[in-house]
Amino acid sequence: MALIVQKYGGTSVGSAERIKNVARRVAKWKAQGHDVVVVVSAMSGETNRLIALAKEIQAEPDPRELDVVIATGEQVTIGLLAMALKEIGLDAKSYCGWQVKVETDSAHGKARIAAIDDGPMREDLAAGRVVIVAGFQGIGADGAVTTLGRGGSDTSAVALAAALKADECQIYTDVDGVYTTDPRVVPEARRLKTITFEEMIEMASLGSKVLQIRSVEFAGKYKVRLRVLSSFEDEGEGTLITFEEDESMEQAVVAGIAFDRNEARINVKGVPDRPGIAYQILGPVADANIEVDMIIQNVGDHGATDFSFTVPRGEYNKALSILRDVQTHIGAAKVEGDDKVAKISIVGVGMRSHCGVASTMFRTLAEEGINIQLISTSEIKVSVLVDEKYLELAVRVLHKAFGLDQKISD
Repeated sequence: MALIVQKYGGTSVGSAERIKNVARRVAKWKAQGHDVVVVVSAMSGETNRLIALAKEIQAEPDPRELDVVIATGEQVTIGLLAMALKEIGLDAKSYCGWQVKVETDSAHGKARIAAIDDGPMREDLAAGRVVIVAGFQGIGADGAVTTLGRGGSDTSAVALAAALKADECQIYTDVDGVYTTDPRVVPEARRLKTITFEEMIEMASLGSKVLQIRSVEFAGKYKVRLRVLSSFEDEGEGTLITFEEDESMEQAVVAGIAFDRNEARINVKGVPDRPGIAYQILGPVADANIEVDMIIQNVGDHGATDFSFTVPRGEYNKALSILRDVQTHIGAAKVEGDDKVAKISIVGVGMRSHCGVASTMFRTLAEEGINIQLISTSEIKVSVLVDEKYLELAVRVLHKAFGLDQKISD
C-alpha cells in the first residue's frame, strides 16, 4: 500500500464527464489499497474567463482581489470531484488551499509556498477518505487568499507530496509522458521511460511545456518521486523523473531537444570596450523587469566591441526602445535586432562524459545551411539561436543526428 498524490490539469477536468472519468481513475487506485490525495486545476478556460471578467470591472485588477476571484475556479472543481467520488461509493473530502493550510508569502499572483499543515489530511487518509485539494492556491501571512502563478497546480501537488512524504507524485496531463522532443514537430519522437531532474529542469526552462519548472525544482529539492502520465489513457507507465542517473542512461548522450519560439535578439554594435559596459547595457533592461537569456560579448577590437542578447519576443519593442536611449549615453554605434528567431537546445546528462556533442550539433546544422546566430552552453545543454523559419527543420535533423528516434533497449 502506497500514498499517492495525483494532479489533474484543466483539460483533464474540463467537463462533467471528464471529472467522472478522473473519479473512476482514482477509484482504481483506491481499490488497489492505496491512499490517494488528488490535486486539481480549474476547468480548462475557466481561469482565463475569470481574469477577463475581472478586467471588465477594473482595467488593472487589484492583485489581492484578483486572487480572490481566480481561486474560485479550483474551488468549483474540488467540489465536483468530491461529488463524483461519493456518487460511485467512495468517501471524499475537498479542501481549498487555505483550508489545508498551504501557507505562502504574500506575493499575489506569484506566491511561493512556505509550509503546509498536513495534519487534517492525514486524519482523513487514516479514515479511508480520498482527499481532494485545490491546486494553485494558498493563504498568505495576512490571511489573504494567494495564488501561485500559471501552472501552479503542479507545484501544489509536489509540495503536498513532499509534506506528506508520499511514495509518488503523479502529474496527469494531456500527453502520456516526456518525449525526446515535441511529436507535433518530429513524429518519430520517443517517450522517455526515465529522465533525470537535471535534464527535466533544463527541458522545462528551455521551452518544453510538459511540466512547470518550479514544480520540478521543488521535486528535486525534496526528493519527490515524480511521474508524468496521460489522463486520457488507462494504461501506460508514463515517464519517471529520477533523482540519479542509471546505467542505461549512458547509452543516451542527449536525452531530448527543447525549443522556444518566444525569442528575440538584440545587438548593440560599436560599444566602447571598458569595464562596466555590460551593466550599463543590461541594467536598464533589468530595471524594466525584462528577462535576458542568451548573452554574447565579442572580444574588443580598436577599443570597441559588439554585445548581443535575447529577450522574450513580447518584450522586444520595449527593450529596443530602452536601448536606443542607452545608446546615446554609452556612445554605441548602433542598436538593431530581430524578433523572428528561435532557440533550440539539446539536453543530456551524458554530455558530461562525452566530447564532440556541440560539434555534432554545429555540423548537422551547417549541412542543412542553417546559420547559428548565438550559442549558449552548460554542463548538460547546448543552446543555439537560429532564424525561426528553420526551427522545425533544425529540430528534425538534430533529432535524427543524435539517434533520438532509435529505441533504447531495456
